[in-house]
Amino acid sequence: MRKTLLRMTLRQLQVFRAVCEHGSYSRAAEEMALTQPAVSLQIRQLEELVGQPLFEYVGKKLYLTEAAQALRRASSDIFGRLESLDMQLSDLQGSLQGQLNLCVESSAKYFIPHLFADFRRSYPEVSLNLTVVNHALVVRRLTQSRDDLMIMSQVPQDMALDFMPFLENPIIAVAPPDHPLCEADSLHLPDLTPYPLLIRESGSGTRRACEEYCHQKRAHFPHTLEIGSLESQREAVLAGLGLALLPRHAVRLELQHGLLRELPVVELPLQRSWCVVNIRGRRLSPVAQAFVDFIRTERAHIGKLAERFQACSAGSGKNLAGSA
Repeated sequence: MRKTLLRMTLRQLQVFRAVCEHGSYSRAAEEMALTQPAVSLQIRQLEELVGQPLFEYVGKKLYLTEAAQALRRASSDIFGRLESLDMQLSDLQGSLQGQLNLCVESSAKYFIPHLFADFRRSYPEVSLNLTVVNHALVVRRLTQSRDDLMIMSQVPQDMALDFMPFLENPIIAVAPPDHPLCEADSLHLPDLTPYPLLIRESGSGTRRACEEYCHQKRAHFPHTLEIGSLESQREAVLAGLGLALLPRHAVRLELQHGLLRELPVVELPLQRSWCVVNIRGRRLSPVAQAFVDFIRTERAHIGKLAERFQACSAGSGKNLAGSA
């Protein structure tokens, strides 16, 4: 090993990671409470130790060199080991402490806080860093090893991943209650195609699953309107702009109060499963391992999460595990 690498400091690596995260020396300086010249100095010192440039500008955009990408992976391992050590030391003292870095697909954000709240009843000193992005960005973050665990559906088959399905994620067709299709007793997907369909942005896992399924069922929608979030989709349906294919739990309250109607489509719901995912071979932190173990132990009960979640939203506050 190069002896110069042993002279790196954790502070230098923290500054380096901030520059990588923000793609900017000035924003990294703000995060680290440093001046921009101080950040530049730390990066120059690191480049001298590494023996290669770490960043390069193309136009006004900052890009990581191959050396920087290798250093970023190594720094993630280093800080991950330190965090794991902190958790293990806490565990030796009789309590599990630390932070769970969890990245979830946007349509999972409705139930994950409730799931974590139940986990935290057993481990009250564990905190949560929750990142919500669409499917494409979840996959990108997987390649960067930025999170302890992922919650997603449609787990990539071309990556070395360990995953465990734990909750069904049914996708249904919804319409405002005065829509003419609400009068039908039974529908098929092609019956919906004369009407505008509200779809998510490119990169959304729900959009991808629905497009593949509709193509398989020969239901082609000539009129679509792209909406950038589940909340916006839901509001657009309420406003009468079109139909939408949405996870049932994302519109549970609107269905419950009659603001939206689930259309009786024979081919629906489209059944998918939420999975907890991690990179194969990567050692989980004690907190992440405890969360996976919790999901595995409670998996039989988590299947009833949707109805309990509805009850919780209505004010009952039932405990996921305790009321099983």
